[in-house]
Order: sequence, then C-alpha cells, then structure tokens
Amino acid sequence: MVCPSTETGSVGTLHHFQEAITMRSVTHRGRVYRRCGCRDAHRHQLGTHCPRLTTDGDHGSWTFAVDLPSADHRRTTIRRGGFPTQDTAQAALRRILEGEAGGFNGDPNQTVAGYLSSWVETKASVLKPTTLARYRDCVTGDLIPALGALKLDELGHRHIAGFVHTQLAAGRGQVTVYRCLATLSSALGDAVRQHRLTHNPARPAVLPRPPTAERRIWTTEEATHFLRYCHHTDPLIADLCELLIGTGMRKGEALALHWHDVHLNEGVLYVRYTLSAINNARLVITSPKTRSSKNWVAISPRVATALTRRAADTPQSALADRSDDPFTGLVFCRPDGRPLRPQTVLDRFRRRAKEAGAPASPCTTCGTSPPPSPSPRAPRSPSSPKPCGTPPSSPPPTSTATSPSKPPTTPWTPSTPR
Repeated sequence: MVCPSTETGSVGTLHHFQEAITMRSVTHRGRVYRRCGCRDAHRHQLGTHCPRLTTDGDHGSWTFAVDLPSADHRRTTIRRGGFPTQDTAQAALRRILEGEAGGFNGDPNQTVAGYLSSWVETKASVLKPTTLARYRDCVTGDLIPALGALKLDELGHRHIAGFVHTQLAAGRGQVTVYRCLATLSSALGDAVRQHRLTHNPARPAVLPRPPTAERRIWTTEEATHFLRYCHHTDPLIADLCELLIGTGMRKGEALALHWHDVHLNEGVLYVRYTLSAINNARLVITSPKTRSSKNWVAISPRVATALTRRAADTPQSALADRSDDPFTGLVFCRPDGRPLRPQTVLDRFRRRAKEAGAPASPCTTCGTSPPPSPSPRAPRSPSSPKPCGTPPSSPPPTSTATSPSKPPTTPWTPSTPR
C-alpha cells in the first residue's frame, strides 16, 4: 500500500529517527530491525523508512540480518523477516549464530528437503556405497516429495504419521515404509545430536518393525542331498555352498574371497572383503558387514577339497595375482575372471535347490546346517601351533587391520605338496 505520510515529504526528515527506533543490535554480530511493505508515490518500498513505524507499534514485522563468512572469503549476508515480535527475531538470530559455531545450519527457513539433501551428502564419506544408495533412494524418492516443503523446525509427529498412513493406503509394503521411517529417524537423530533440533519428531516410531519371516534351516540330510546334486549339475554352486556351510561366511564375503587370502597348507583363509551390488547394477567390493567379520577362518578338509577343485579350473595367473585391483584374483568368478553378481548367484542357488527338491531357504549363507565331513578336524590343543603364525599368547588379528598382521609365509598353490 502507499503510505500517506510519504506524500508530504516527511520521509527524509524522519530518516535518522526511524533507524534509531527500528534497528537494534543484538550481539556483537547481527542486527534486528522492524520494517514494512509500504510504498511511496513512486511505488518504491519504504522498508525501514516508513513513518508509521514510529507511531504504530503493530505496523510491519521484525527482521534480522547477519554477516557470515564464506569459503571464498566474501561477506555473505543472511536476512530473514516476517517475525511478529522483536524477541522472536532475536531468538532466530541467536540460532543462526549458534549453528555457525556448532557446525549446523540454524536457518529458521531451512526446509526438510534442504536438510535431508545435505544430510545424505555428509553421510557419503562414512557409509558403505550400498547403504548410501538406499538412503538416497528413500530421501529423493519418498521423503522429499512428501515432507520436503515443510520447514524443519515445523516438522512434527503428525506429519510423519500422515506420511505413513498415505503410503500404506497407496499399497506400499510395510518393510519399504519402515525403511523410509528408519532413514528419516536417523537423519533427525543427527539433527538432535548436533543441537539443530530439540527432539526427534520421528520418535516414538509410528510403524513398528515388521516381523521377520521364520527361517527354514536345512537338515544334514537335506544339505548333503543338495550338495550331491549340485556336484553333478553345477560344480561352482556346489563348491560355493561347501565354503558357505563349512565356514559360516556370508555370500558376499565368499564372492569377494581372493586366492592370496587362501592358505590351505595352514588350514586357514582370511575374510578381507565383501562383494555387493548397488541397485543390483554396479558391483562394489568393501569391508565386511561387521568389524569382527574381518578375521581368520579355519578351513575343514571338506572346504579345502572344494577350494582345490576351484583352483584346478583357475588360470595360474589368477592364482598368483596380487594386483591392486580388487576385482581380479577371485576364487569364485566368471570364466573370464570377472566377479559374479550376488543376485545372479542367489537366483542360481534357488533354481538348483528347486531342481534338487530342497526346501526354500532365505539365509544369506544358504541356510544350512553343516553336513558331516569325511574326516573331521580334531580339536586344537593349547600346545598346537597357531594356524596364522601369530604368537600363542596373542589374539587373532583384529578387524581394524587392513591386512593380516603375520600372514602365512607359504601361500598355497596347486603345485605345493599338501
């Protein structure tokens, strides 16, 4: 609207008086002032120079401005307005300065979309690629379209509950919705730990954890029947399952096993990596799922026999490969040496299990109990030598090491007498 006082020329005479009333320094940084949207006869906005600001305490709204440093050493001024009182504007300014000191974005206008996008990027350096891809899918595909327009400070439990009800009503699975909620709760939990939020609006959980399906574990007879069938129809799956059953390794850990980590003469192997696929497309080799999984594993005679069969079908160059490329020198791979896709292996295993008449098993290690070994290994006595060359008084190498502290001095090759 046009302010009538501006038509009499009173704006210039009241300029300094207006600034004294409408502007006030909060701390050593930033300022809080009152302004309005009135315009003069030339349609220019008056802002802090409106005469009504001196006579009407309810006219206009409060705004704060503060200069923050930037990476390019240039001044970045942040202004936020529309606050109903001076106290609320001062509180918002203090929040901005607290965020700068605490390493978080204290902008009261920050949206859920802006926060979640920046949160995912900060997680890129600490999460595994597969976990990061799942978080990004939940954030960009579900959370931002549904909740992204809300201000982060205004996000409440009712908004999250509405999101859950809408997703379930649209036919989304409980497991999918639960994973989205878990991602959102993790992001908001980080905001609480950084003092960006006072509480996590995703807690308590709107949707309980879906129950896990009961796993059907094979009996010894079922596992033996399946292995006998695969040894005639699919030797690679048979040897892979021999390793999984005999060691308890995960499918991804077995698919990422390298020949230089297999020491049959000493009766051990070292679990160093795991193979996984991002969105069932790009293969990645990373550290195992848990730190304790990165360790030495004893090899039974039955597992040693399976690995020996694999070595007989492997070129000598692959057996001796010690390059920096983690996708070479794999024990279980394609004929050209490239890694096997985990989903392809799982589909292949299920197909062989169906052909053999074995029950379905959802476990990542084939869901079997160990079949009887033709020559069981005797229990190791305290005086027996350690398989890895470590001193008897020292524990096995910890999972934080990038390589075994004392690897066996004689790597196994097919030509080495056993």
